[in-house]
Amino acid sequence: MKKIILSTLILTALYSCKKEAPKTDGSTAATDSVAVTQNTTNQAGTYIPKELSPENVGQHLAKNNDTLYVTNFFATWCGPCMREIPSFKNKMEELKDKPVKFTFINLDDKADWDTAVKDFAVENNLGTNVILLDGQKLDQNFFSNNFKQWDGGSIPFTFMRKGSQTDEYLGMMTEEVLNSKIEAFLK
Repeated sequence: MKKIILSTLILTALYSCKKEAPKTDGSTAATDSVAVTQNTTNQAGTYIPKELSPENVGQHLAKNNDTLYVTNFFATWCGPCMREIPSFKNKMEELKDKPVKFTFINLDDKADWDTAVKDFAVENNLGTNVILLDGQKLDQNFFSNNFKQWDGGSIPFTFMRKGSQTDEYLGMMTEEVLNSKIEAFLK
């Protein structure tokens, strides 16, 4: 019974955004949560999807050092997710020489990884910056173990961590809000 309820919660979370075609007017770059090398001009044509388990994503979220980790959970069919991508990409370019690492955790259906997700990453020069997470592997423990506020009920969701300081933001983040939150961490 718990699995049915959990599956229903996850499916509701993934489909809470209005499904839209991906937009190509802007993009976000991110660093791979495994390799912390940031490269917004990666050879997008050689994009190879990297899937991480919920446990590995949890380890990334728990990194506790002097680097600011900005982790955004998104899907290509989520309109608000796609509209906030240009702000993230602008901030990534601005902070490319700073100890700030961006990761974008994709929650699209696994069937879309080689099509919509790959196209999105290639069009936006994200290369290895997009991490694939199979929503079917998520359970309520993933959310309660990693977040104070987010229960997986909707996206986009952005989690920031620097040392022991964290911030969670549910919903589409404007450029002003993103700048403000990152500046607060970098003071």
